[in-house]
Amino acid sequence: MTGPFPAARLRRTRASAWSRALHRETLLTPADLIWPLFVTEGQGVEEPVASLPGVSRWSVDRIAERAREAVALGIPCLALFPNTQAERRSEDGAEALNPDNLMCRAIREIRQACGGDIGVLTDVALDPYTSHGQDGLIDGAGYVLNDATVEVLVGQSLNQAAAGADVIAPSDMMDGRIGAIRDALEGAGYVNVQIMSYAAKYASAFYGPFRDAVGSRGLLKGDKKTYQMDPANAEEALREVELDLVEGADSVMVKPGLPYLDIVRRVKEAFEVPVFAYQVSGEYAMIEHAAAAGAGERDALVLETLLAFKRAGCSGVLTYHAAHAARLLGA
Repeated sequence: MTGPFPAARLRRTRASAWSRALHRETLLTPADLIWPLFVTEGQGVEEPVASLPGVSRWSVDRIAERAREAVALGIPCLALFPNTQAERRSEDGAEALNPDNLMCRAIREIRQACGGDIGVLTDVALDPYTSHGQDGLIDGAGYVLNDATVEVLVGQSLNQAAAGADVIAPSDMMDGRIGAIRDALEGAGYVNVQIMSYAAKYASAFYGPFRDAVGSRGLLKGDKKTYQMDPANAEEALREVELDLVEGADSVMVKPGLPYLDIVRRVKEAFEVPVFAYQVSGEYAMIEHAAAAGAGERDALVLETLLAFKRAGCSGVLTYHAAHAARLLGA
């Protein structure tokens, strides 16, 4: 309880830098960041993504360079996403089960370069592998089939675990997939492979640049509203999170990030588990374009936004600004 003015002057503790630091409630460090990276074919390749200024696709050999960079910056984990070649995409997303696909080769390359010095989080969903751009198998009407898709996601998860993934991150939003993946990992002996569930993933307008980066934007037939969440719903997010935790998720994710900080806070208060947010491609691009237009100072915008995730209750944040933010925080 705060007393009345002038006995209580809240500006007293703000009057000097040392005092502001002493009374700061929320701390942001490089250890709070997960760096999403896009993998593509070739050798020595860096392909800038036009709709994501400053973000590139990297060939497998150059992913290892990024991993060493992350270790040096104190970033604890990378998140990998493949840009699968068109000829390797199919209706059934079979390339997801190939033990020599882009994702698996990138995992092994990072392992060889950095050993256990960095975590590798891998996306589990079929949209980088399907010719129709949906996250699962579809029927004749284009509806994404839940149970048949889950069977493939289990195989995809085991494929990535065998390659050396530390964290399996299902982003597909199929019902029941966390339990099926957890059972499969346990049965195959991957008892220490974590599951970070995209538990509250919304059918958002903020994903466009990401779809450019993985090559699925022009392929997508229809939308993803039959499996990703309605942006109007909050109570449903709590139900999704509860189900995934019961099924064996070690941590949960809210996606997108900044427009859904209320969901982050509610999940954290309701379940008291590790909650992560994904500062998605559209959020990142808006900051970059705002800074380029002179609407704000880039470094300040980046750090203030990331601090907001932590203040809302996030254990960590997936952000394309990870390396830049880590350099700012380490300065």
